Amino acid sequence: MTVLLEVRSFIGTHGKDWEDERLWRHRDLEITVVLEGRGRFCREDDERTVDAGHVILIPSGVPHSFHAITPIRFGVLLIDGLPPEVRNLFDRLIIGGLPRIIALSRLDQDHYERLFREWLRVHFSPLKEPERNYLVWIEMLLLFLNEHSHSDQQALSISHIGDYIRQHLQDSIQIAALASMAGLSEEGFRKRFYKIYGRTPKQYQQMCRLAEAKWLLSSSDKDMQSIANLIGFTQLHSFSLWFKKLEGCPPSEWRARQRLYHQ
Repeated sequence: MTVLLEVRSFIGTHGKDWEDERLWRHRDLEITVVLEGRGRFCREDDERTVDAGHVILIPSGVPHSFHAITPIRFGVLLIDGLPPEVRNLFDRLIIGGLPRIIALSRLDQDHYERLFREWLRVHFSPLKEPERNYLVWIEMLLLFLNEHSHSDQQALSISHIGDYIRQHLQDSIQIAALASMAGLSEEGFRKRFYKIYGRTPKQYQQMCRLAEAKWLLSSSDKDMQSIANLIGFTQLHSFSLWFKKLEGCPPSEWRARQRLYHQ
């Protein structure tokens, strides 16, 4: 028998005295992100504090409840009838069939919230192919969580450093300062950063600079010097040599190729 896809989604806002009156159990898979505030997530034998940036993944049939500690705002996605290839993305995020709380850095939380709000716009719109649209969006949200989620506080502290690097591409990497921000020794910071990102802080910065350079080259008409300045190069020649080393051609040629391709 074919199971039809059913999706419910909303943003819930509650005061500090709000709480579920009982443990809820439903057949849906649930993805709830805390957008603002602090609360408690409870199940029969466990209770955890959840804060803004925490995503709670709840398999079907698990009794659970939420309780506010401060005024709180949730983004909720309830799904039933996912096809196996998309359901697998959800299953990869949980462990042992039990609920899991994962954390997003502040920057990734902002990105997820923007995606979630756009998803709500799609969900509430009249569509020619609603199920196909829903599956694409659910898959995208799950892929985002797979890419950007963190399960422990130390990993989250490192991801905040990743945010900092992404937001300060003009600055040079200072390991001592970044380690201090993460509350780690320099050696401990280097090892932890590499474990999470698979590259050194300097390599991560270079990757982010290249991604930003490509974005600016393809989506804007900014001149080369302006783009160079925005990603941390004061000398246009240095920027061009760096870009050519990584991409095999100067940035001006790369931009021209993109525009030729689109034309």
